Formats: sequence, C-alpha cells, structure tokens
Amino acid sequence: MDSPSKSHLFGSSIRKAPFLAFLLFLSLSPSLASDEPTVYEMLEKYGFPPGILPRGAQGYSLNQDGRFEVYLSGDCEFKVSGGYLLHYNKKISGTVRAGALTGLGGVSVKILFFWLGINEVVSSGDELLFYVGPLSASFASSNFEQCPTCRCGHDCAATAADDVLVSVY
Repeated sequence: MDSPSKSHLFGSSIRKAPFLAFLLFLSLSPSLASDEPTVYEMLEKYGFPPGILPRGAQGYSLNQDGRFEVYLSGDCEFKVSGGYLLHYNKKISGTVRAGALTGLGGVSVKILFFWLGINEVVSSGDELLFYVGPLSASFASSNFEQCPTCRCGHDCAATAADDVLVSVY
C-alpha cells in the first residue's frame, strides 16, 4: 500500500491554511461588533448625561468596585455655561456609583486665575452638582445632553466663524 504523496499532504494543508489563519484571527481578536457599551452609554446607566465627557473618548476601564479610567486622545479644554473653562487630562479616573462620580482625577475648572480639581459630581434630579473641595456649583443636566468638542465646547460654529473673521483681517 502506497503512502499518500507528500505533495498531496502539503497541498491539502496549504488549502486549509487561510481558513485556519482566519479562525485564529477571530479567536484572538476582540469582537468586531462589540457588545461592550461605550463610556457614554455607561455614564447614562449610572444616571449621568453623556455630555459630562467631551467627544472622542478613546476607551475606558471599569472595575467591579466602580473604579474607572477614561482615556481621551489628548488633553481637552472648553467653556461651559457660566463661562467656566474646563480642562480634561488625557486620562480621567475616579469611582462611579448610581448618581455619583467621586475621587475624580484629571478634571479641573479655572476659577479666576487658578485651576482647581473637580473631585466629585453628583446627579440630583434635573441637576448636576460639581464639587471643588467643599464648594459646589449646580447646573441643569440638560446642559450636558450633548458631548462638547475640545476647544469650542458646544459653540463650535461661532468659534469657526471667529477664526474666519480673524484670518480675513
């Protein structure tokens, strides 16, 4: 009885190689259509509007105890209602539970000439309370329904128009 020829064995293996490589790729790569919620969807699950974070969050991690980290593509600044200038670091951290973000790191507000860290945000009905140490400021949750854009916040059209006017003169 003749044994199968080497070319037949290798030929069969070569034809199967792309299929096996594809299966290996699927098993090792994250799901292409991930069921994992976005960081904005997670905020809503905890009672916060998505607009407390700027657009373009790159990813996040959330531990079972509520500790989290959010990753932006870079540092981000923009103005919010009341004329406050907010600064988000590339990495934001803290602890989340229903209606409260505590132990925040990486988010600050400019008050007069000083940058002060926002250490807590509480969702209370239709309001968000932002705490800087023992002081707090209250804003309507509806102000945060849309995610702001770095540098221009919610008023990007006006900023773009200002840039055009500046460049014309």
